[in-house]
Amino acid sequence: MSLRPSPPPAALADHAADQLAFIRDTMVRAGRFTAVSGTGMIGAGLIGAAAAVISARAATPGAWLGVWLAAAVLAMTLSVAAISRKARRSGQSLRAGPGRTFALAFAPSLIAGALLTAALVLAGWWRLLPGTWLVCYGAAVVSGGAFSVRAVPVLGTVLVALGAAALFLPAATHVWLLGAGFGVAHLSFGFFIARYHGG
Repeated sequence: MSLRPSPPPAALADHAADQLAFIRDTMVRAGRFTAVSGTGMIGAGLIGAAAAVISARAATPGAWLGVWLAAAVLAMTLSVAAISRKARRSGQSLRAGPGRTFALAFAPSLIAGALLTAALVLAGWWRLLPGTWLVCYGAAVVSGGAFSVRAVPVLGTVLVALGAAALFLPAATHVWLLGAGFGVAHLSFGFFIARYHGG
């Protein structure tokens, strides 16, 4: 039989409150980021499809690159705005919990893609750019999508497969693969997410 005195009720209450806070924080971190916007993805798909058509007529590699870089900036800006709007509507934070986890998982592959783009352009290895973009962006989507709805990592896997094909297929196929990845795939998955996951 223990002779230790029982902790005072106030200490028990504090301990219980700490445990509840820990459980709540753990559940928030383990939750899914459901603010990926289908409408934003559709907009990005339209931009990607337009970029594929316009870049196919570019007179120089520099002009071709300019088209795709402008499309990337536009699509990313639109996507972030759409995600922010959906997150506000659903009461999710982009700076904490699943939103922060999604962003931290998404960013490294995207940064790697930007660095590889610069290196490949400096080396003059233009034909490797489409595959690099699709693989790196697809890897970012798979990583971030692990904390989101199931359709998101599936989209990432499709993009990685298209990028792998672009790395080994002739340059004549690249415009089609870029259009399929940044255009058609985004449109298809965007419509699915908009319909089944709240816009």
